[in-house]
Amino acid sequence: MTNLNQPDTPKPAIRSVLIALMLAIFLGALDQTIVAVSMPAISAQFKDVSLLAWVISGYMVAMTVAVPIYGKLGDLYGRRRLMLFGMGLFTLASLFCGLAQSMEQLVLARIFQGIGAGGMISVSQAIIGDIVPPRERGRYQGYFSSMYAVASVAGPVLGGYMTEYLSWRWVFLINLPLGLGAWLVAHRTLVGLPVPQRKPIIDYVGTLLMIIGLTALLLGITEVGQGHAWRSAEVLGLLACSVVVLGLFVWHERRAREPLLPMHLFANRNAVLCWCTIFFTSFQAISLIVLMPLRFQSVTGAGADSAALHLLPLAIGLPIGAYFAGRRTSVTGRYKPMILTGAVLMPVSILGMALSPPQAFVLSSLFMLLSGIASGMQFPTSLVGTQNAVDQRDIGVATSTTNLFRSLGGAVGVAMMSALLLALLQDSGFAHLAGSSMVAEGSSGNVLLDGLNAAPGEAQNALRAELLLTFRHLLMVSAAVSLLGLAAAIVMPNRVLRGREDKVR
Repeated sequence: MTNLNQPDTPKPAIRSVLIALMLAIFLGALDQTIVAVSMPAISAQFKDVSLLAWVISGYMVAMTVAVPIYGKLGDLYGRRRLMLFGMGLFTLASLFCGLAQSMEQLVLARIFQGIGAGGMISVSQAIIGDIVPPRERGRYQGYFSSMYAVASVAGPVLGGYMTEYLSWRWVFLINLPLGLGAWLVAHRTLVGLPVPQRKPIIDYVGTLLMIIGLTALLLGITEVGQGHAWRSAEVLGLLACSVVVLGLFVWHERRAREPLLPMHLFANRNAVLCWCTIFFTSFQAISLIVLMPLRFQSVTGAGADSAALHLLPLAIGLPIGAYFAGRRTSVTGRYKPMILTGAVLMPVSILGMALSPPQAFVLSSLFMLLSGIASGMQFPTSLVGTQNAVDQRDIGVATSTTNLFRSLGGAVGVAMMSALLLALLQDSGFAHLAGSSMVAEGSSGNVLLDGLNAAPGEAQNALRAELLLTFRHLLMVSAAVSLLGLAAAIVMPNRVLRGREDKVR
């Protein structure tokens, strides 16, 4: 006979499970940021710039596409084996990244690494949905958000030091002991998780359509962020392909017996509004993590290490916001007030960053701290709101869809803000003053900094003043975009979370 109390794991077990899940989240999030600092060293090693941006983009695309597939498979087969598979694949791919002998090998290994990371991040959050009642989830999801924050700071700093004093290969090889340790902890602690009793039916056609559609969409968005024009044949072809294939995917999913992404979830108003808020929150948070160090370096002339430390207030704000929102949500049982507070704070803080120059250290840091708190208040609460809005049987796919919108928000944010930065620089006098054509190499801004550093003393000061104005306009646009997230938060229903006694079994 099945033990109906199986999901109610005792407190000590939840604590040990949480350690395993936080390790997985940390590893997956770390590899989004740790590699960026080592890009110049990788480029110098392989003497290949054409594929350089795909070392980061390949990972992000693979992770985003893998997330919803893991969510559905977890609902069908149980999450423990998928979690262990994701961790194992990530660790093995990290070894191949560290041993890569060409740029092509490195990009391929990064794609497999992204597939593994998609499982670790998606399944971790769904497991919390299995073993913790909705009213308590905010607290635990807050811990996960703190892992993202730690990774966003630790990544550039660790990457910089390892590239400088060891080799860029150690950026990947560091995952071997960490990944193996996390796998062993997960293998020992992830026991007693609920296993679905229904017979699994895999939607192969839906899976293929989703992979093709999402990949085409993300590649098109990434191309724009790397400097290609919206109207170029390459970008338009990819975007048109994604629209057609994703349209076919929706048509197929409405008729599938066991759909990969049940369309009835999109009729759930509360879930859809939570996905909108998390999309725009991620849009802001990830684009700021990319743009703020670039602004700091280009306007002040500081080095990469100082630029990484400049992100510290933003990263500190994330866990503060997540912890506070998680606690308040658990106490009050309502998540909308926390989401709404964060959504109001976001445009205010970004506007403050736009109007305070990076040289004004205290003022700039204060607004960055506030933007981190605003993001932290929305990430875990939006996920908890989604999980609360759906049936227990759809927890995995709802969680993975939340993560899909989070990843899409980040990808679209970086691409749009990078493309807008290039457009603003072209319209301003920067390209002419720098004496070279502006061509993007991903979102790293290397060409921007190279053009700036090549300018003579007096011209360089004029360029820095021009850049300060350009970044001000860019951040004002970012603040305007964040109002869309605020609109979604305002119209969100103010529901009460289910408590322990109301938990659906």
